[in-house]
Amino acid sequence: MKTKNNIRSLDQLIELEYGKRGSKKREQFEKGFEVFKMGVMIQLARQEKGLTQQALAEKCGTNKAYISKVENNLKEVRISTLQRIIEQGLGGKLELRIAL
Repeated sequence: MKTKNNIRSLDQLIELEYGKRGSKKREQFEKGFEVFKMGVMIQLARQEKGLTQQALAEKCGTNKAYISKVENNLKEVRISTLQRIIEQGLGGKLELRIAL
C-alpha cells in the first residue's frame, strides 16, 4: 500500500482507516460523507450567489442558525426543507437519484 517516500493516496488512507468497500464501517463512513458533501454544496452555492446565511434563511423561510447547522453537517434536513433551501433560497433545482 505504501509507495516510495511513504506517500499514500486518499483512497488508500480511507481503506486503511475504514476498511474495504462493503464493510459496515466503510459504509457508515461513505453515508456520512454524502451528508457532509450536501452541506458543502449548499455552502458553495450560497457563496456563489453572494448570499449570507442570514439572507438565504430569509429567502427560504428558516433562520441563520438552521442554515449554519445544515452547512456544517450538524442537523439532518428533511427533503422538503432541502428543496425549499435550494429552490426558493438559491433559485436552483433539487434532483434526487437512487443508485443500486
